[in-house]
Parts: sequence; structure tokens; C-alpha cells
Amino acid sequence: MRELGIVVGDLPTGATNSVLDVAGVGLGHTTIRRDEPDPPDGRGIARTGVTCLVLAEDAFDRPVAAGGAVLNGAGECTGFITAAEWGSAETPVYLTSTLQLGRVYDSACRIELEHNPSSAVDFVIPVVAECDDSWLNDARRMQTEHDDVVAAWRAALASRGSSQPPAEGAVGSGTGMSCLGFKGGIGTSSRVTPSGHTVAVLLMTNFGERDDCIVAGVPLGRLLRSAPSGPPRPAGSCIGIVVTDAPVDGAGCARLARRVGLGLARTGSVAHHGSGEIFMGFSTTYRIDRSGLPEPARPIGGLVAGRALDPLFSAVVEATEEAVLNSMFGAETIVGRSGNSSPSIHSPEIWDLLSAARTAR
Repeated sequence: MRELGIVVGDLPTGATNSVLDVAGVGLGHTTIRRDEPDPPDGRGIARTGVTCLVLAEDAFDRPVAAGGAVLNGAGECTGFITAAEWGSAETPVYLTSTLQLGRVYDSACRIELEHNPSSAVDFVIPVVAECDDSWLNDARRMQTEHDDVVAAWRAALASRGSSQPPAEGAVGSGTGMSCLGFKGGIGTSSRVTPSGHTVAVLLMTNFGERDDCIVAGVPLGRLLRSAPSGPPRPAGSCIGIVVTDAPVDGAGCARLARRVGLGLARTGSVAHHGSGEIFMGFSTTYRIDRSGLPEPARPIGGLVAGRALDPLFSAVVEATEEAVLNSMFGAETIVGRSGNSSPSIHSPEIWDLLSAARTAR
């Protein structure tokens, strides 16, 4: 998006402007696109996938601090209640479509059992979150297999430390998602605070109406001359993940997660009745051993709490706003089941409107 001249906020981004800017974090996708006959003869039109965010490869042995917040609760995120109770998380974060959540959860457990055998007796609850992609994806068949989840996890491990920005838009779990009347999906952005901490946001965007769309302060939805015809789309959702290298405890992570809602509002979200806005925050440097005792907070200045969180709050809001736009500007038009389509935000009309608005300023 920045290469198009659209800049959000004042804080600098990290090197890749993504979650990969937090050391040890990896992001991987499995994108599932197939065109088969309708059930029962085939699996129908698949526009879906799995996205995996590795927080720390050793998170099972040394859980990361975690907390969550809900803006509107018409959705599901496993591991959320455990993180609220313990202030920690011990698995990667998996994103998928609503009716695939059980399958992905099962696969996430299998991955942990294979790589952390003690999880069979010292139980594990993976973090798996969902949005409904049934506007574009045929949900009458289970479209996701175990190998798809494993592939996303392996891709996430392989991406750690990469200097290349990750794919965004219609990839992984974002393949069938729509946002503010346009194609949405996976978006990410990062910010570096004055103290040197990195704060990054990963979104799966599937929310909002076209009339409400705001791009970098421009009320794009209201300026567009015409709305697309066709049946109304179902209410969507947004999963927001904050990850930082600042040493923040579980309560602080929940406070960071809550600020995702402020960033969504800047793009036009009003958290509709049927929309699930569920957010989680994680610190990769405030670690808790399996005995329950926190490890010493060694990075830059010790535990960050209270008023010292304010710069991180600003970073979350800025990165969230940009991540929404990245999910849209990084996506192409997708045609899915029943001929339903979700148009890319890229068009001459939209560029003319944005250019005119910037000039007027």
C-alpha cells in the first residue's frame, strides 16, 4: 500500500512492515482454490485456506504472555479463555474459516503431540480463530485437510527472519474473506516505538459495509458513485492478533489487544451485530516457564506496564489501520461459489477519488 503513496500514522514501520519484524515470529499460508462440481458430485468451489502465526518455536516449554479482548462476540477463538485465565499461550495461532475450525484445531493438536510429546499428559489448548468465508467459499464440504495445516505451520517456521514482506490479501485463511465491500483477507503491519520496541498486527479482515469504507482518512465509501448490485452479503468478522517484543504481561497483552478495535474504527468498522471482532495480544519476551513462574524481563528496561504502554497503544492503532488497508490493497478480485464476487479495491475510479482527496488537503 505504501508503494501506492498511502501512508498511515506517524510511527516508523519495521523492515518488512509485518509481523516478521518481531524476532522469532513466522507467518505461513496454505491457500486452497479449487473448482469442482457442486456437492454431492464434488466439493464445489473452494476459496479458503489456513494461516499460521508462529510466536516462538519453544512456546510450549516457555509460554509467551497472552491476553485477549472482544469487541463483538459473534465468532470463535479457542485458547482465548485459557489465555485470560493464565495470561499465557503455548502454541502458534491458526486462522481459518468458520466451519473448518474443528479440523484445524484437531491438526494443531496433532502438531503439538508430534513435536511436544509431553502435551499428551500436560494438556495443550491451541489458539485457533475463524471468520465466515461462505460468500465465496462452498462451506457444504470440509475443504481443509491435515496436510494443509501442517504446510501452513512449516511455511511459518521457514519465514522467520525473512527480509521479504509476507503475502497479503487473498492468501491462506484470507482467500475467501471480504472487507468493507471489497476483497479483504490477510493484512499485517508493524511499528517501532521511540523506545525501540516493535509492535506488529496481523488481521484476517471480513467485516464492514462499502458505504463506511475509509482509506487514510478519506471517506471513500461515501464518495463512490454507485454500489454493486446483487444479494446482500452476510455480516463478517475480524480476527486481530498483536505481537510485540516489548516485555508485557498477560494483563498488558489484553490491553494491547483491545486497541485493535480503535484501528478498525478508523477504517469504517462499526462492529455489526453478526460480526465477530475477537483480538489477542502476545509478548514474545515476557515468558513463563511451565511451572508458572515468570522469567526475568530482561529486554529494554524491564516490564512495560501502566503509562509506559501508551506508545505501544499508539503503535497498535496505527498498525491495525494499515493492516486493514494492506489486506484490501494486496488482494485481487475473487469470484467464488454461485458466481459471487468480491472486487479488488484497485480501480481507476477509486484512485481518482483518493488522488483528488489528497490534493484537496
